[in-house]
Amino acid sequence: MTKQNKEPKRKNSSMVSNFEEMKEHGKVMEHVSTNEQVRKSGKTPDPEQHDKEEYNK
Repeated sequence: MTKQNKEPKRKNSSMVSNFEEMKEHGKVMEHVSTNEQVRKSGKTPDPEQHDKEEYNK
C-alpha cells in the first residue's frame, strides 16, 4: 500500500511546500546577514550568481 501525499503537486521549483513551512522559513531568513553586514564583519559576501548584462537580455 502506498502512502497518499495530501500536498498538492508543485507546478514549479519552490523553497517551501506549504504556508507553515513559509512562516518557518521567514523566521530563519530574518537572521541571515546582509552583504553589508558581512563586509562590516571583515568577511567577503558570496559573489554575484549571474552577469547583470546577461541577466537583462
